[in-house]
Amino acid sequence: MRSLFLDVARSAAGLIADPKVAAAWNEPGALPKMTVGGIAEHLAFQILAVPQVVAEPVEGATELDIHGYYAQLRWIGEDVDSDFNTAIRTNAEQKSAEGPAELAARTTATVAELATLLPSVPGHQVRMSHWQEGISVSVDTFLHTRLLELLIHNDDLAVSVGLEPPAVPAAATESVVDVLTRIAIRRHGPVAVLRSLSRAERAPEAINAL
Repeated sequence: MRSLFLDVARSAAGLIADPKVAAAWNEPGALPKMTVGGIAEHLAFQILAVPQVVAEPVEGATELDIHGYYAQLRWIGEDVDSDFNTAIRTNAEQKSAEGPAELAARTTATVAELATLLPSVPGHQVRMSHWQEGISVSVDTFLHTRLLELLIHNDDLAVSVGLEPPAVPAAATESVVDVLTRIAIRRHGPVAVLRSLSRAERAPEAINAL
């Protein structure tokens, strides 16, 4: 998982540094109510937040696996104007004022830092400050959650500026699709997901995970 995360983080850093992203920084992005710069900031956050999180082990919390983590999230399926989603947009848009060059440099530097740091980080429990109290995940599970975010927002940013999403290892996509499939089953039921994957004539309109 650490190797996969680093591979995808490098692809994200490269995308953030693409001249097309800088040129469209203040233009509307592919996500509702977000600029290209805001999407780039949110993508970069999935990398920039990692050093502090993995350096701060927690004790006494319930450790969840990857599927348990997503099963307890309250924001899945929330409206675009929910408090949670509004806060994410506001934070990303405010930080985008630093501009594309600064963000690209900081993201690239953080990826290099993590390439040195992650191989030696113990597998302790960690958590992000905004998570529900009393829960944690292992370092590798945390990186798995960031991997999912990176793949999704790589696509968001690429589409926003007319690029193809950057290439990533097949194992990264497979691991994320597995998680998203489990979430979709919880949201829509196993029959809906099965039909969507096997029988187009009986498929429901949507089986979106998030």
